[in-house]
Amino acid sequence: MKPSCHSSSLLWIISDSGVPDLCCEALVNEGYRPERVSIAARSEQKPGVILIDSDIGSGFTGHIQTLISRFPQAVILAMVAHGESALASEALQAGASDYVLKPFQPSQLLRVLGQSLALRHSTGDMVVRSRAGLQVLQLAYRAAQTPAAVLIGGESGTGKECLARYIHQVSDRSDGPFVAVNCAAIPESMLEAVLFGYSKGAYTGAVQAQAGKFELANGGTLLLDEISEMPLALQTKLLRVLQEKEVERLGSHQKVQLNVRIVAACNKDLREAVSAGEFREDLFYRLDVLPLGWPPLRERAEDIMPLVRHFLQKYGQGESFGVSPEAERALLCHDWPGNIRELENVIQRALILARSAIIDVVDLMLPRAGQGRVANPLLSVGQPQPETAPDGLQASRQRAEFDYVLQILRKYSGHRSRTAEALGLTTRALRYKLAAMREQGIDIDRVIGA
Repeated sequence: MKPSCHSSSLLWIISDSGVPDLCCEALVNEGYRPERVSIAARSEQKPGVILIDSDIGSGFTGHIQTLISRFPQAVILAMVAHGESALASEALQAGASDYVLKPFQPSQLLRVLGQSLALRHSTGDMVVRSRAGLQVLQLAYRAAQTPAAVLIGGESGTGKECLARYIHQVSDRSDGPFVAVNCAAIPESMLEAVLFGYSKGAYTGAVQAQAGKFELANGGTLLLDEISEMPLALQTKLLRVLQEKEVERLGSHQKVQLNVRIVAACNKDLREAVSAGEFREDLFYRLDVLPLGWPPLRERAEDIMPLVRHFLQKYGQGESFGVSPEAERALLCHDWPGNIRELENVIQRALILARSAIIDVVDLMLPRAGQGRVANPLLSVGQPQPETAPDGLQASRQRAEFDYVLQILRKYSGHRSRTAEALGLTTRALRYKLAAMREQGIDIDRVIGA
């Protein structure tokens, strides 16, 4: 990738031993302007790429972190000697985009550099701009080039399934199927049949054979989401499937060979679950080959506004929406305990309540600093409004509330408990809201099915 496509062509080399002349010549031929600088260099120039050598001595990883803070948009490659694999790992953890082992050929350096630049500016469907997020994508990209299992950790709503899809998209399995299973959403009695499939007559109601998710994902990727919720007995069977790379449908002795990459995700600490006897230790180590930690949204503030623009475009129904400066400050100051899922819901709600093409802070309904969460207007659906509210405004608010409830119901195909969770209500409270809407003459079932 030519550097002029996406970044500054200035390339700093921080090394006591330097970079071979052939490598420098190859960099020049690719359009870079390599310059050798010291670690203490102070310059107004902003390099697009920095090569930093472990031969600079102590504080190597600390220097990487300093460079990241000074040049957040730069691609930083660590140069480490063969046998320094621990140091290479530390460099990645410190924030380096990648590393190259010395001695290296020009083609090796250009290949690693090209991959890092491609990743920085081509993130698939992922909306990521922050250094922390891009670092996770870098590790995910490397994981995708191997057949090993991947374990994705992170808080609820951070986008673990999106990261799993990214791994699938950039792997050599991208032409194969991507199959996702939420282990917490399927009743325990049905999960085994869903995963492994069943033959005709395997149990009452099995009137025809059905392939399981493992078979459906053959040649592609299988995401086992919320795997910590899988029963221990089923964990034992899952471990055997992963070890043998074959599966038997329930009620059948015929084995089906598998060629599936497993990506597991969970919002709990699986090590703690192992210690508590809630998760098999051997299964944990089978899945924890390439662990990835997806940071919460509050730790990657640079991603908030790009995500906001993405959701405005996604849910704007072809219209162009903007965000006022006050609303942007509120979005950036909020700590987002629900992460990206919460942000998505906030933007959907704001689009419904907005009075113009500019989203204002009142449309977001976020709590002010130092206060609890603002009252959810949905809690007042069907309740008397303050006497000071003009009748027209009251009716407008009520219509917006009804429309929002129906929109979320449609999103979850009428599923009451998932809708209530998205709205921040109990299922009982949601029933009251729906009853109030029916009293207003709204045929909820017809609208949802429309």
